[in-house]
Amino acid sequence: MRILVVEDDLLIQRAIVENLEHASYAVDAVDNGEDALEMAFDAHYDCILLDLGLPKLDGVSVLTTWRKRKLSCPIIILTARDGIDDRVLGLDRGADDYLVKPFDMSELMARIRAVTRRGSGNTDSLLTNGIITLNQNTHEAIINKEGTEQNVSLTAREFALLEALMVRPGTVLSRDAIEQRIYSWDEEIESNAVEYIIHTIRKKLGNDVIKNVRGVGWKVVKKV
Repeated sequence: MRILVVEDDLLIQRAIVENLEHASYAVDAVDNGEDALEMAFDAHYDCILLDLGLPKLDGVSVLTTWRKRKLSCPIIILTARDGIDDRVLGLDRGADDYLVKPFDMSELMARIRAVTRRGSGNTDSLLTNGIITLNQNTHEAIINKEGTEQNVSLTAREFALLEALMVRPGTVLSRDAIEQRIYSWDEEIESNAVEYIIHTIRKKLGNDVIKNVRGVGWKVVKKV
C-alpha cells in the first residue's frame, strides 16, 4: 500500500515515514498544504495522513478541496488540536478518522489498517482469495499445502505486491499500477523489478498464486 504523509514538523514526519516503511508501506511525504493539494492526485494512495496546522494552506482547506474534487482516498487527520469542535469540523469536512498528537505509532498503524479495510470492503485484517490468506497484521501468507496450513514469511516488498493484488482478487493490475502501490516517488525502479518480486513470491507460495495476463498485467485468482 502507498501512503501520503502531509506533516510540516520534519521530526514527526521522519518518524512516521520510517515506521510506515518498516511496516512495508510505500511512503511519500510533503510539508505544506499547497504541495499536498496536487500530490494527492499524482499517484494512487491507499491512505493520507494529514496535519491541520500546515504552512501555505491549512489542513482543513486542503481536506475540503480534496473532497470537493472527489478524492475518495481514506484520510486520517493527525493534529495537536484536541478540541471537540476541531474533531467535528475535520470529520464533517471528509476525514475518515482523527488522531491527536502525541500518539503511539501502533495506534496509528491500527487506524490505517482500519480505514483501508473499510475502503476496500474488507472487514478484518485477513485478505483471502480462497486459496491463500494474507495476514495484514503479521505480514505472513497462510497457504494450504497437502491439507496442512503453513505460515510463510514475506519480505516487505513481497507483502506489498501480494497485498495490492489480493485487495480485490481477480482484478488485473498493470505494471504501472503495481509500481504505484509499492514504490515511493523517490525510489529508482529497475525495469524487471515487478517480475522479480513475483518470481520470489511464486518460489515461496507456488507458481499458480499469481497469474500473468499477457499484455495487461497480473492478478490473483479468486476461488469460486
